Amino acid sequence: MNSFSNSQNHLAETTAATKRLERAIMLAAGDFSLIFACCNSLHKQQQILNLVTESSAFNIQEIILQSTDETLYTTINKEIGTVHPEALMIRGLESVAAINQLITSTNMMRDEFRKTFDFPIVLWVNDEILNKLIWLAPDFKNWSANTIRFDIPHHQLINSPVLIA
Repeated sequence: MNSFSNSQNHLAETTAATKRLERAIMLAAGDFSLIFACCNSLHKQQQILNLVTESSAFNIQEIILQSTDETLYTTINKEIGTVHPEALMIRGLESVAAINQLITSTNMMRDEFRKTFDFPIVLWVNDEILNKLIWLAPDFKNWSANTIRFDIPHHQLINSPVLIA
């Protein structure tokens, strides 16, 4: 397999994942829904976010978490105020200094998300944050459908044979 065909396959997979993300947002319109989008590249996250916001008919708001944020629920409430977006994308979990505390508090506050937010929330995560969510916030994580992946997980990269063009 050559690198051109790998590139084509990767582009096709990214396009399909982007369409799944757009469809998930559309189907959840007006209701709380939790969507995990996993991408290990911050640059690629931004590219996909730009593509989705440009092509979507929905008002999609973005929140980038700061390293000092301690709770997800309070941060969302503070950022959106009283005017709710049609969808919300949250990035920057990997930059939060007290990430374990933030994830644990999110799990404890999970019922408030459903009560308060009447729109889909897309949490952008990398493999490390996704694993932390699985271990520290299993109840919250279980509210989402399958994670939408935009790249190969690190463990697959490590275990896969090296392809030479």
